[in-house]
Amino acid sequence: MILVVNFGGQYAHLIARRIRDIGVYAEIIPYTEASRSAIEARDPEAIILSGGPSSVYEAGAPGIGDWVLDLGVPVLGICYGFQLIAHMLGGEVRRSRGEYGPTKVRVLERSGLLRGWGEEELVWMSHSDHVAEVPRDFIVTALSENGYVAAFRHRERPIYGVQFHPEVKHTPKGRLLLENFSLGIAKAERNWNPERMMELIEEYLRRELEGCDSVLAAVSGGVDSTVAAVLVSRLAGNRLTSVFVNHGLMRKGEPEEVVTLLRDLGMDPIYVDASHEFLSALRGVRDCEEKRRIIGEKFIEVFSRALRGRRFDCLVQGTLYPDVIESGGEIGADRIKSHHNVAALPGWMEARVIEPLRYLYKDEVRALARHLGLPDWVAERQPFPGPGLGVRVMGEITEEKLRIAREASAIVERVLRERGLHSRVWQAFAAVGDDRWVGVKGDSRVEGYIVTVRVVESEDAMTADWSKLPPEVMEEVSKRITSRIPEVTMVTYAITTKPPSTIEPC
Repeated sequence: MILVVNFGGQYAHLIARRIRDIGVYAEIIPYTEASRSAIEARDPEAIILSGGPSSVYEAGAPGIGDWVLDLGVPVLGICYGFQLIAHMLGGEVRRSRGEYGPTKVRVLERSGLLRGWGEEELVWMSHSDHVAEVPRDFIVTALSENGYVAAFRHRERPIYGVQFHPEVKHTPKGRLLLENFSLGIAKAERNWNPERMMELIEEYLRRELEGCDSVLAAVSGGVDSTVAAVLVSRLAGNRLTSVFVNHGLMRKGEPEEVVTLLRDLGMDPIYVDASHEFLSALRGVRDCEEKRRIIGEKFIEVFSRALRGRRFDCLVQGTLYPDVIESGGEIGADRIKSHHNVAALPGWMEARVIEPLRYLYKDEVRALARHLGLPDWVAERQPFPGPGLGVRVMGEITEEKLRIAREASAIVERVLRERGLHSRVWQAFAAVGDDRWVGVKGDSRVEGYIVTVRVVESEDAMTADWSKLPPEVMEEVSKRITSRIPEVTMVTYAITTKPPSTIEPC
C-alpha cells in the first residue's frame, strides 16, 4: 500500500487514483491524522506528500514531522509536499511570480524517478512559491523554463520531490513518473483489482453491520447504489430492505425503468411515489444548496415512513469518493456542493450510514459491477445526480421548467444513442434556468427559454472536459429541442471544463 498524506489540495485524491490505475493500492490520510503511530500502523511501502493551498513558511501551515523522512520507506513530495521536504531539511522556499498551466522542464537526470523522460518535457504547474535553495545532500534533477527547481532527490536516501503535478493528465509523462516511484523505487506489488476491492469491502461491511438489526438500502437504479445494495445483501440477508423513492425529479420514463431493473436483479424494492411531497417542499426555493438540503432531508423522512413505523438502524448508500470530496468531507477540502447523500443528510437522523463504496471511483465501481455479474448496461449506466433534475433546473423549480429539462435531456440522450455516441461520453443532459431569448416561430415574435446542453468526458467526475461533438450532431440536438418543445427559443452548448466549472449547473 502507498499512503498519500493530504495537505488540503482539492485534487490530492487524484494521486491515489493514479496509483490505483497502475495497479497498486493507495490510501489517503489527512495531515491532521498523520501521526507517526498512525502511519506506522498502516505499514506503507511508500509515502506521497500531496499538494495544498498554503505556504510552508506561514505560521500554522499544514505540516508533518520530519520523522516521516526517517521511516525507511521512499517518500515523494508533490508541489506543496515538495516544498515541505525542502523546508523541513533546511532548504529555502520563497514567494515567486509562480508558474501555472503547461510548462516546459529541462530534465537533468533521466533515471530513477525520471527514467524514460526526454531532455525536455511538458508538465502541469500550479504554484506561487518555489524552492530557492535545495537542502544539503540534494541533487536538482529538473529545472523549469523559468529557472525554478522542478525536481530533486536526496543523494543517498529514497527522498524525491517534484514541483509539478504528475497526477493530472496535463503532465503527459506523469503516469510514467508515478510508475517509476511505485514499482521501481518502492517495489510495490500490482495487486489492486476487483477481487482485492471485494475483500476490503467485505471486511468493512462485516464490521459495520454488527448491531444492525434492520438495514435500509437507498436504491436509485444507478450503478453506485445498485452495487452497494448487492454487496450488502450478501452479508445482511433478510435484514436488508431496499427502497426506491420517486422524488418527481427523475428523467423521462425512469421510475418504471428503475423498478423493472431492480426486480430483474433479484431485488424487490419498496416503491414510494413522493413526487408531490418533494416538489411542494421545493416550491419557491431558488438557492442550490438549500434545494440539496431539502432533498436530502426529505429522502430520510420518506425512508422512515416506507418501513411503516419500523426503525432502521443502518442506511446503505452508494456514496463515491468524489461525492465526499465535493461535499467538503475531507479535512482541508472546500465544500463545492452538498451532495444529498453526504453533507445534506439531516442532523436528526439516528441511523448509522454504511457506505461500502465511499473511497472508490466510478470506474472502480463499474469494474466491481462486472465482477458481481451485473449486466453491462447497468455497469455502464451514465451518472445521474441524486437530486435529479432538481440540480438541472436553475432558480425555482416549476412544472414548466421541469418538463422542459426532462424532455430536452431525453432528446439529447436519444440523438447520441442514434449516432452511436452515448456510450462514449461520461454524461449528457440539458439544463434550463429563468433566462429568456427572443425568437421567431411561425412568423411571430416569441420569448422563450434558453436550454443549455452539457456533454462531458471524464474518468472520475472530479475533472471533466466538454465533448467535441460533430457539428451535425449538435445541430440535430438543437433542431429537435426547439421544434419539439415550443417554450424553447435558444439552445446553447456548454464548453467549459471542470474545473473551473462543475459538471452539473447547480
